[in-house]
Amino acid sequence: MSQGEAGAPAAELSAVLERITYANEETGYTIARVAVERSGAELLTVVGPLLGAQVGESLRLRGRWTSHPRYGRQFEVWSYTTVLPATVQGIRRYLGSGLIKGIGPKMAERIVDHFGTGTLEVIEQEPGRLVEVPGLGPKRTKMIAAAWEEQKVIKEVMIFLQGVGVSTSIAVRIFKQYGDTSISVVRGQPYRLADEVWGIGFKTADTIAQAVGIPHDSPERVKAGLRYTLSQAADDGHCYLPAPNLVADAVKILEVPAELATRCLQELAGEEEGVVGEQVPAGDNTVPAVYLPPFHRAELSLAGGLLSLLHSGHDRLKAFADVDWERAERWLAAQTGAELAPEQRQAVRLALTCKVAVLTGGPGCGKSFTVRSIVTLARARRAKVILAAPTGRAAKRLSELTGHEATTVHRLLQLRPGGEATFDRDNPLDADLVVVDEASMLDLLLANKLLKAVAPGTHLLLVGDVDQLPSVGAGEVLKDLLAAADVPRVRLTQIFRQAQESGVVTNAHRVNTGHHPILAGMRDFFLFPCEEPEEIAAMTVDVVARRIPSRFGLDARREVQVLAPMHRGAAGAGALNIALQEALTPAREGMPERRYGGRVFRVGDKVTQLRNNYDKGAAGVFNGTVGIVTGIRPDDHSLTVRTDEDEEVDYAFDELDELAHAYAVSIHRSQGSEYPAVVIPLATSAWMMLQRNLLYTAITRAKKLVVIVGSRRALAQAVRTRGAGRRHTSLTHRLERR
Repeated sequence: MSQGEAGAPAAELSAVLERITYANEETGYTIARVAVERSGAELLTVVGPLLGAQVGESLRLRGRWTSHPRYGRQFEVWSYTTVLPATVQGIRRYLGSGLIKGIGPKMAERIVDHFGTGTLEVIEQEPGRLVEVPGLGPKRTKMIAAAWEEQKVIKEVMIFLQGVGVSTSIAVRIFKQYGDTSISVVRGQPYRLADEVWGIGFKTADTIAQAVGIPHDSPERVKAGLRYTLSQAADDGHCYLPAPNLVADAVKILEVPAELATRCLQELAGEEEGVVGEQVPAGDNTVPAVYLPPFHRAELSLAGGLLSLLHSGHDRLKAFADVDWERAERWLAAQTGAELAPEQRQAVRLALTCKVAVLTGGPGCGKSFTVRSIVTLARARRAKVILAAPTGRAAKRLSELTGHEATTVHRLLQLRPGGEATFDRDNPLDADLVVVDEASMLDLLLANKLLKAVAPGTHLLLVGDVDQLPSVGAGEVLKDLLAAADVPRVRLTQIFRQAQESGVVTNAHRVNTGHHPILAGMRDFFLFPCEEPEEIAAMTVDVVARRIPSRFGLDARREVQVLAPMHRGAAGAGALNIALQEALTPAREGMPERRYGGRVFRVGDKVTQLRNNYDKGAAGVFNGTVGIVTGIRPDDHSLTVRTDEDEEVDYAFDELDELAHAYAVSIHRSQGSEYPAVVIPLATSAWMMLQRNLLYTAITRAKKLVVIVGSRRALAQAVRTRGAGRRHTSLTHRLERR
């Protein structure tokens, strides 16, 4: 019995879910309105864990009656099950709710008008009779019958999983992964869920494992916890953890003795696909590093690939080995209309004569013009040049500045389902020069895939701002390359006169060096002082929806981006997305919308992809891809998103856990993107996240305008706080091995 049930008389309520007023996706807490036959037309309020229940479903609710001081009598839900409706009205509403693919509200009405209270019996036992209904042919009838059968199996899985404390939305994911074997996997190998089902972490798998009887000190549990601790470290950017740190962190999570964790770690190191241990340098000493196998393999492979490329005897740009550089630069100035600065000249020569080179520098220092110059010279010698960037927006910008086609790294490599690349060592890219922009975003795994596809003799130029946030994924490849003595590099430091006139550029450099931004007299950099998170949120919405469009003529959805330090809190990206959606894409009578968990999707919504999905679109849709919802089709159980790469991508309603609203995104998720205007809410409640490289990254995402909304104290904290220390990586060490 839960704490909420203690001392309270239990009650049951049968009702039809009419409307969800509020749903918290993380906790499952829901406020909803339900229809109960005896209450007539009046709707009742129910509150509690209802995540996964769909509008139109008939529910049997278990809980208690309570009285809220403001909202009056309501039913507090402890648990629920879905039941099939028995009345004509209930059946019509149930079928028309969008639960069964192929049946929308109008078709539901026709089916129920024809079969009456026997409708569900017909679909269950004689689905072929559905062709009797006008407008229903054999093809659609088969689709409805198949969808009904799938719902039945899902319901069986749901009932079992609810019995072991799993929410409905998680149960759907488990069913999609394992199908009819779901129950046997959950009973026998619950920790597989953490590795194999997206959205299920160790903690959820552990809860299920305990419910099905796995002992607290089981070696299976401890090993799963150690792997989970390493995967959490990878999510924080680390390629490995020192063994003492790993054991200490795992012990806190697992609440088991350190001796048991140490013994299980030793066993894991001897298992295939367990963990890999290795002594690696750390300052003047070495540490016992523990890797998950994919990260160990990738780090070794990337270092080996870079060294092989750097020292390759073959050179696909050998024409530049003895070029008359002064003459080439005069020709280039005639082509571009501008002369290269000394640092830029050095970078151009380096990229065209060294097989691996790194170009770094802050905004306004001419990275883009330098890249354009390199590409222009290479193409003048008929070199095959490939341009790429980690995100669609960055690739589009690279294409615009060079005048040549650019693509994302994922599409360049043609990643297939499972993440394997079409282009690799056995099938390398046909290129003389590969240029990758926004290279600070390259994580270890993606950088390794890229290097495998670069043929011997090809030149690789990595371009990026090393002072920005490192990659979302594990590693800090750009920083590690710059720390390796033998990797050729140029850092651009001169800020050009035109850029000096920009408040965005000026203040980006000030923040990066630990100085407070200049706020007075700037035409493109503003601070709206607010203290409380709720006040900051309200002002942010007003700035985005009204002030910027009114003064600067920018489109609030397509040209203005809110970048928040945190997801949680009143001024975090989560709450701001809800408020901005209400301001920019409110509910409209007659317009379809679809609720999934705590989110409601509407036509016109700005959304972002939350994970790599290699099965979507022409060549996969990747974490961070942004788009606009262009259509919602309740009858077809799907919606369409036009991505920032101008591709139409369809999502089934049960795939909407892959999408989140993107009116506001975390600063980490904005990497590689550039927006006309950026709005940055800064609240002292985000104190631990207020760091210099975070603020610097947010400012450098803006092309024309930056507006900071928030506390002067929070701004000062962000400017003076250097940020997190180095990640645990060993790429630099591997590049310096002889």
